[in-house]
Amino acid sequence: MATFVTFEDIEGWQMARRLTFEIYGASKKPLFAKDFGLQRQIRDASVSIMANIAEGFERGGSGEFQQFLAIAKGSAGEVISHLYVALDQGYINHDDFRSLEKAARDTGRKIGGLMSYLRQSDLSGPTTSVIHQKRTQWQATLIQRGTRDPRPETRDSLCMSPCTTTIATFVSKRWLSLVSVQVNC
Repeated sequence: MATFVTFEDIEGWQMARRLTFEIYGASKKPLFAKDFGLQRQIRDASVSIMANIAEGFERGGSGEFQQFLAIAKGSAGEVISHLYVALDQGYINHDDFRSLEKAARDTGRKIGGLMSYLRQSDLSGPTTSVIHQKRTQWQATLIQRGTRDPRPETRDSLCMSPCTTTIATFVSKRWLSLVSVQVNC
């Protein structure tokens, strides 16, 4: 069972990161690179997905998180729209288009699944503030230990103690992953 301790733990953010890497690669092609406007817009839209998930998560409130997730999902749609322009202009081939379009749609669906859960849950600002407080304590512990990027076993040992309380489980019909947000008592 995964734990949301940082925004990097969110599968939608991880998918957006992979999508951004692929978008940057595709937009480096010579024909695409000459269209500075489209290149900048599609890159900005893909980065926006990652950035909005991160910013919303770091805000510490469920309402704000949902709002930023909605913006991130919209940015995934924007990437798809720009991909159509790139295809129509001959900047990318049909295989690249299908691959990138699928990655963008899957990313948007993953974000949508998390949004659906948050709308249906009782998770609200105070609970998310507890998560933020525990995450801050976890980060302070890492700094004291002299590490900023802990090994997975270090992260688990900080989050999984005999006195661990599950606050919320993120599941929806469209979102296949089971993720629990856990904090130590």
